[in-house]
Amino acid sequence: MQFTQRLREGVKRGDITTSIRIWQAPRVKAGGRYWMGEGWVVVTAIREIGWDDISDSLARDSGFRSLADLLQTARHGSGRKVYFIRFSYEPVAAAL
Repeated sequence: MQFTQRLREGVKRGDITTSIRIWQAPRVKAGGRYWMGEGWVVVTAIREIGWDDISDSLARDSGFRSLADLLQTARHGSGRKVYFIRFSYEPVAAAL
């Protein structure tokens, strides 16, 4: 799972533990571990949600300033389905 540069430190600190992704199909799975920097993003849950479920509050919880900010970043491909993802970050030292 990849994050824009400005979100990575918040993910590593544990301040950001959710993400909204707009994909054609899921690209991660619950229980999956995905390398980021010096550790792993561990997906704990993923579910498809509706466009109406995305709010400013959810965008802020995902590290964005607003819904518009999230959509500007998330709407970059041909995906039409919206996925809500919960995750944690495990530094390499914790993973050993």
